[in-house]
Amino acid sequence: MVNLSNHNSDRILWSGGSINVKKGYIKSRLLLFTFILLIFITGCLFYVWSRIQVIDIGYKISEELSRGKRLAETNKKLKLEIAILKSYNRIGKIASQELKMIEPNPNQVIVIR
Repeated sequence: MVNLSNHNSDRILWSGGSINVKKGYIKSRLLLFTFILLIFITGCLFYVWSRIQVIDIGYKISEELSRGKRLAETNKKLKLEIAILKSYNRIGKIASQELKMIEPNPNQVIVIR
């Protein structure tokens, strides 16, 4: 180790052994900084990904609610159509006009209980 000194003997201007210590210190600090930066970037990416997932699920929920409303409306229409097709007036009209059936006499009707 070579020490060059001024008039004051407490100041060292150059020391050959401290360069390796500084390189190791800088290397460990750089590694720590890189690790912290990597964790931060990973956290940011996870946050953005989770927000995108929330938005995507919101769109899917909205689509399914809309689909449910359409299905409920279709269900109402089908129930109305069933009621119309089951009406006694319609069935009587089809029986008399298309099938040429006639009304039975009251003595021909047997009531089953």
